[in-house]
Amino acid sequence: MPDAVIHLAGQTFVPQAFRDPAGTLNTNLLGTLNLLQALKARGFSGTFLYVSSGDVYGQVAEADLPITELQPPCPRNPYAVSKLSAEFLSLQWGLSEGWPVLVARPFNHIGSGQKDSFVIASAARQICRIKQGLQAPQLEVGDIDVTRDFLDVGDVVSAYLALLEKGTPGQVYNICSGREQSIRSLIEQLADLAEVDLQLVQDPARLRRADQRRVCGSPARLTRITGWKSEITTQQSLRAILSDWEKRVRQE
Repeated sequence: MPDAVIHLAGQTFVPQAFRDPAGTLNTNLLGTLNLLQALKARGFSGTFLYVSSGDVYGQVAEADLPITELQPPCPRNPYAVSKLSAEFLSLQWGLSEGWPVLVARPFNHIGSGQKDSFVIASAARQICRIKQGLQAPQLEVGDIDVTRDFLDVGDVVSAYLALLEKGTPGQVYNICSGREQSIRSLIEQLADLAEVDLQLVQDPARLRRADQRRVCGSPARLTRITGWKSEITTQQSLRAILSDWEKRVRQE
């Protein structure tokens, strides 16, 4: 029996949640219930870390940035509803069963291995295809002038481990960089690193409903309680992403 469980499984793609809200709720909420029941049946009594999402905060006024855990959640899509519901379920289970339960709310991830349904991975794949002569020097994008709080997946994982070791049960923790960066800026940095000249073309199919213009979270609680801080720079992340996609594009 494990000493701890980090629950990461779920449907994570917001557009898919709009297409199939019932399936998203079934996977993210009832799937969490199934896991909790299975752990109870096996006699689990360790620490349970539920990985939610910064998306549960919904629309936040720019005057309230950076977003802290005191910001009331106000989900604006079925994915965020499913994650917030599973947060409450996990915390309730901790109270009922006496387990140490914590909730993480990670903001946007970047890093190697990510599917190209996510914006930075999609841009990196297309840039690598352009560099290898497989695609015209045009990049299809959605709304890239919004800002988001991006954190390398390696830093995200180190935050999860820090929470298991030092986090306070029953608490919610933002996992983020505390910095906002525009998607356009990251795409331009990817192109510069790859030494590729390209034209950005907006694809209406890539535009997402309920997006807010700026997102920036505060990791202050996480840092104060665990001592965690981000270690991987944006440039390091982007180089790793390009290296990963160069290999994957060759194998397509």
